[in-house]
Amino acid sequence: MAEATKNRGPFRRPSDLHDVYEFLDEVRLRPGMWVRRGSLQHLDSMLTGYRVASEIHGVEEPFVFGSGGGPFAEWLWKRLGMSYPSALGWAVEIERTAEKSGTSAMELFFVLLDEFRTERRQLAREPAEE
Repeated sequence: MAEATKNRGPFRRPSDLHDVYEFLDEVRLRPGMWVRRGSLQHLDSMLTGYRVASEIHGVEEPFVFGSGGGPFAEWLWKRLGMSYPSALGWAVEIERTAEKSGTSAMELFFVLLDEFRTERRQLAREPAEE
């Protein structure tokens, strides 16, 4: 237990973070501190609040976690083999998938988030075909 705590690194205040991915890195390290009962629906609500606060304060940041859609959800539907978008949102669909596979929804979210980010970085590096 002490080893797991040591690997977390120092606590970073929200004012020390620069974007949504840095915030999610903090959630990954301490999910119980940030998200009630490990619910992805609560995390989705937090991310909606993040987006609203960013807009109110004029922060220009691409936001991929729209509740009803957005780049992450669009990617997720394909990744989960869904033939149409879910009206319930990405959080519910990840929770359902995690329950079926017997894994933690929070853990599955971060696995999927890592895949999503890796694919986006790879696409950004590929030259456009002419």
